[in-house]
Amino acid sequence: MGNFDSNRFKSSNQCWETPDVLFAALDSEFHFTRDVCASKENTKCKEYFSKENSCLDKRFDGVNWMNPPFENMKSFIKKAFDEREHAITVCIIPARTNTRWWHDYCMKGEVRFICGRPKFKGCIHGLPQPLALVIFGNLNGSTMKSFHLPR
Repeated sequence: MGNFDSNRFKSSNQCWETPDVLFAALDSEFHFTRDVCASKENTKCKEYFSKENSCLDKRFDGVNWMNPPFENMKSFIKKAFDEREHAITVCIIPARTNTRWWHDYCMKGEVRFICGRPKFKGCIHGLPQPLALVIFGNLNGSTMKSFHLPR
């Protein structure tokens, strides 16, 4: 199978900061009130939950931005799904359409597949995997759309 390096796309950093241009485009549509997976250094909103002050045991309200750590994706997606009656949460995640959690939770929200490879802060290149925005909350049913990266 050639010289495929299985570690080529692995990273010890699971908390890449959302690109400002991508966040700004979404913020102009949703008007976020809280970043639910952030740190003081990378939060996109004045209000935020951090690793030390985890969103996983908090009640959501308002309009939330979620760029969860990839290593525990299912827990964060389930939390956003569970809070959909109280809040709107926009999640940027890998489009792992072959997983049970994708079908159990993501397919019940609005899914927007990202066209392009956003370059997260601190990364040299854009992620080599497909990404999606999954939106939970007061929506008119499950829909799928395309989201083009701002230039």
